Amino acid sequence: MAARAAEGGKVGYFVREIERNDGSTLRIQQCSEGDVGCVVWDAAIVLCKYLETKAFWEPAAGRNEWLQKRVVELGAGTGAAGLMAASLGARVTLTDLPELQHLLHLNMEENRSLVTQGDVRAGELTWGADVTEFQPEPDFILMADCIYYEQSVGPLLKTLRDLAGPHTCVICCYERRTVGRNPAVEQTFFELLLQDFECHEIPLEQQDPEFSSPDIRILHICRKP
Repeated sequence: MAARAAEGGKVGYFVREIERNDGSTLRIQQCSEGDVGCVVWDAAIVLCKYLETKAFWEPAAGRNEWLQKRVVELGAGTGAAGLMAASLGARVTLTDLPELQHLLHLNMEENRSLVTQGDVRAGELTWGADVTEFQPEPDFILMADCIYYEQSVGPLLKTLRDLAGPHTCVICCYERRTVGRNPAVEQTFFELLLQDFECHEIPLEQQDPEFSSPDIRILHICRKP
């Protein structure tokens, strides 16, 4: 990985490259200092590559399910998944806490040349807060490794209920972790989620053959009729 120092030499940035199926490369800047949102986690890479599978994108057949679709990424962190969607033609809003906006803007500029048919912007969003700025309802909501803190379960679910419309598809990708409170947090999240939503797990054979793992789940989540 390439590395460089930020202004003043206090914070280090290093690049994670994600190669797209057409041979171009997303260059995602990560930060050596900060919380979990400052690096590209494995689930984000798995989600990025899933967005390019035949379920959504078959250039040879003239099929592109992302073209001009409205997409909101929750807990975007570095913005990798949302930027992949934007590079495929979606109109994307990357959302995260105020302290991560600088990293989102850095990565938007780093990859601006790949966003030729869609567009991308960043917005501040604390889970549980008002989502009026991000409406009307998106076609897709992306979530990569957002299920981890016990105290965030309630606010995250409120944001999903407020933001997802009857036709919104939430694509949730996360790594199952078996240490500490992680299993209990996961169980609580899905018990509460299933009160209002339905979930369909994507089998490994429908994911990218190289960038997939039994430990990382991809779910399609939609509102109950």
